[in-house]
Amino acid sequence: MSTLTEPTHAARNTALLKGRRRTGWKAARRWVMPLGGLGVILFFLWPYLVMLFDALRPSGEVLATPPTFFPKTWTADAFAQVVTDPAFHNWLRSSLVVAVAATVIVIVVAIPAAYFTARFSFRGRMVFLGLVVVTQMFAPTSLVVGLYREFYDLGLINTYAALILTDAAFNIAFALWILQGFFSAIPKDIEEAAALDGCSRVGTLFRVMLPLTLPGIVTAITFTFIAAWNEYVVALTLIQDDALKPLTVGISSYVTAYQQNWSQLFAASLIAIVPVVILFALIEKHLVGGLTAGAVK
Repeated sequence: MSTLTEPTHAARNTALLKGRRRTGWKAARRWVMPLGGLGVILFFLWPYLVMLFDALRPSGEVLATPPTFFPKTWTADAFAQVVTDPAFHNWLRSSLVVAVAATVIVIVVAIPAAYFTARFSFRGRMVFLGLVVVTQMFAPTSLVVGLYREFYDLGLINTYAALILTDAAFNIAFALWILQGFFSAIPKDIEEAAALDGCSRVGTLFRVMLPLTLPGIVTAITFTFIAAWNEYVVALTLIQDDALKPLTVGISSYVTAYQQNWSQLFAASLIAIVPVVILFALIEKHLVGGLTAGAVK
């Protein structure tokens, strides 16, 4: 009997030990996971907190030694000066015009191109898609000299058209590749059913396919808008007129060799991210669906 009960007691003790470990891990996970998430959030928000506190202190205090995390003197004058600055209004308008126009061009061109490459087999189709991916390897910085020469010959220096065309050209490939994958994932039976109901090819695209690919369209719109909004090098090279400069270039004028308005620079930088934050808040649901589409089948 003793030989039979000893293994039984050992097995029970092992099972109890495992159960206690699982219970302890579950209890610890309630605290570890939230604390870990809070740490990640603070890591990414830390630069913005520093910018915010520097914007809420006088410019002279920003360079004080030793530095302090919280302002000694709290003031919102920097935000008031930036919001009422006519130059800042021009920069904001320029960024909105360029980003919105480039995004519209990208979507208008990428949707039919992606639909055609997804639904029709033609000679050189894979080569074409491969070239689309290759174009993503070229950064605007490496081509800025050629772009300047080309737009100079076209008489487009110091115009919105130069920035809009450049931003659209460098983002069409990404949008096309994203949307092509979405169109390819939709069964052809859906299009055939729409054709039997008397829907034309164009009608099928707009009435059937586009609603089904809405997450992909939203993803393409978001990334194109952000890329155009954040573009700096091309705008710095092609635009010399202060009234036409976008935010990324214009706000750097707050700190020059002759004046150092650091608080205004940080305030303008924080205001500049507001449109992007609003865009994410409005389309978050569709954006998550677009980024995770195809991950699970």
